[in-house]
Amino acid sequence: MSPTAGVTPPRYLPGQALHAEWTKFRTVAGPAWLLAGVVTLTVAVGVAAASAAHCRSATCGIDPATVSFTGIYPGQAVAAVAGVLAIGNEYSTGMIKLSLTAMPRRLTWFCAKAAVLTGPVLAASALAVAGAALAGRLILPGHGFTPAHGYASLTSATDFRAAVGAVLYLTLIALLSLGLAAAIRDSAAAIGLVLGVLYLFPLAADVISNPTLARHLDQIGPLPAGLDAQATIRVNSLPLTPWQGLADGVLWTAGALLLGALVLKSRDA
Repeated sequence: MSPTAGVTPPRYLPGQALHAEWTKFRTVAGPAWLLAGVVTLTVAVGVAAASAAHCRSATCGIDPATVSFTGIYPGQAVAAVAGVLAIGNEYSTGMIKLSLTAMPRRLTWFCAKAAVLTGPVLAASALAVAGAALAGRLILPGHGFTPAHGYASLTSATDFRAAVGAVLYLTLIALLSLGLAAAIRDSAAAIGLVLGVLYLFPLAADVISNPTLARHLDQIGPLPAGLDAQATIRVNSLPLTPWQGLADGVLWTAGALLLGALVLKSRDA
């Protein structure tokens, strides 16, 4: 009889995986600096955009939320890098083998890593969006974004919905990047792919002369959809409604995480 016969294999609880991943996350300096970069870049670019925007008539047609959240354009790239490196660093250093030896249930480990990434990114995104929104609230009224030009309030329920959409969008981008990095297993390649997915669709839509095809590209891509989720004026003319845009981002993220989980489950580390 085998000496291990009748011995119950150890159970690997989700709480243990969460604790291990949180310990790794908080003891490495890189993630904190990247999330600080998300906040700083989003707020700084938002301040610059709000300072440059002017509405001199009731028909200027500028969305104040879009102006305030201009910093999300560069901020999302930093969030993407944070998502990629959350798992890419383990592959590049060989730490992945030790991690999966300690936690053989790969899907449990992957879900724990995604959960641990979500919390800090969500907090950083909320801080970044709040700072950008506050800057817009302080600057934009002095630049013509007033009731006289059709802007009744910059603190309305619509603006709150736009802010929530911006926070969720940044968080979804980090998780999408995590999923793609788990599938590709190379940080540089994963960062390149994520940035391509984000920026390729709007660039292609800008150069395509067929307006119908360009609109479809804006409906498909995660970046245009995420920007639609932050819109507060003329939403009926957008390729997607704000909630549809957010749903598009959720689908992209779910697909990337599913792909990463399948590759992680089926291939050796």
